[in-house]
Amino acid sequence: MPTMRTGLVIAGGYATKVRRVIFAQLSEDIKEKRIDSKTVAFHVAQLNRFLFTVLVDKLKVDKRDAVRLSIDYEVSEGKILWKFDTLRVEVFRRVPDEEVTAVLTALVPEAEKIMAAPVEYTVEYAGETSDGDKIYVLKVGEREGGIVEVIPINEEFLFVKVGVLLVPEPTKIEKVRVALEGRTHEEALKASINDLLGRGKPVAPEEADSIISYVRSRLGEVRPEAKIEYE
Repeated sequence: MPTMRTGLVIAGGYATKVRRVIFAQLSEDIKEKRIDSKTVAFHVAQLNRFLFTVLVDKLKVDKRDAVRLSIDYEVSEGKILWKFDTLRVEVFRRVPDEEVTAVLTALVPEAEKIMAAPVEYTVEYAGETSDGDKIYVLKVGEREGGIVEVIPINEEFLFVKVGVLLVPEPTKIEKVRVALEGRTHEEALKASINDLLGRGKPVAPEEADSIISYVRSRLGEVRPEAKIEYE
C-alpha cells in the first residue's frame, strides 16, 4: 500500500506538496489508465480540504510553521481510497525571532563546551520479544531518544541487534557488541551511547520512525507454544 509523505514543508505550501507527491506516485497508474488524472486531482483536492480543516481551522497553524504529513492510500476501481486511520500530522511551530536571538546570545559563548559534552541518555527496559530479545527505550530528559533491540549473549557482553538513536541526529544502530564488565544491561548501554553513535549510520527521520515502529512491534509478538512430541 503506497504512502503519501510530504516531508517537512512550510504549512502555507502543504497542499502543493501533497498534490506533487500523489501525482508523482501515481504517474504510472495514470499512464496505464488505471486512474484518470482528473480523478486524482479531485481526490487530492478533497484530502487537502480535510487537511485545511485540521491544520488551519482546528490547530490554528500559521502559514510560516512547518508541518509533516503522511497517509496511506490505495487505488481501487479508478478511485483513491484514503486510509484516514493511518493519517499522521506533525506540526513544528515557528519561534519568534526575539526568542531565538535571546537563546543564541546566551548559548553561543558556551558553544565549545556544549559540543564537547556527551548526550545524557537514560535507558529503560521495555520488555522481551517472543524469541527472547530484550527491548530498551532510550530517553533524553523527558523526550524519546530512541530504542534498541538487544540479544543477551552471556555474562560478558550483549549484542545490539537493531535500533535507532534520535539525538543529536537520527542514527541507525545494528550489529554492535557491548561489553557488560559487571554492569547491568541498562548501565552498559548508557555507558556505550557515544560509541554506538560513532559506529551508527545517519538516517532520514522517516527511516528512524520506521525502525522505532518495527522494534516496538516486536513486543507485541506472541511467543509460539512449545511442541511436545510423543512416541
